[in-house]
Amino acid sequence: MKDNEMISKKDLLEKYGISYGALYRWKRMGLIPDEWFVKTASVTGQQTFFPRRLICDRVEQIQNMKDDLSLSALADSFKAKELNGEYLTVETDFGTARYKMSEVKRVTVVNGEKTDVLFERNGDIK
Repeated sequence: MKDNEMISKKDLLEKYGISYGALYRWKRMGLIPDEWFVKTASVTGQQTFFPRRLICDRVEQIQNMKDDLSLSALADSFKAKELNGEYLTVETDFGTARYKMSEVKRVTVVNGEKTDVLFERNGDIK
């Protein structure tokens, strides 16, 4: 992922006016998936980054809905959507990987030359 597609934890907290405690409470409750917390080495130790589009959309949803629903109800809603969501499953000799379709940007096949494979929402390959 390119740097401009990521947002630092510090920038995220400043942008939305949320506290460190709130962010990690949302993580513990399942409102924000663990895999969105990307830790990278830095000169001061370690920094946390997030996929910008995913985390910003999620924080905005939480902030817009938290007055109408409890955080537990929101977490249940997000979990239900994830369980019923669309996934791309890739099976290899080394194991199986599963990706949410909402997070897949491009699928390419490399066989001598790079070929872009586009998916329609119903799963058909163009």
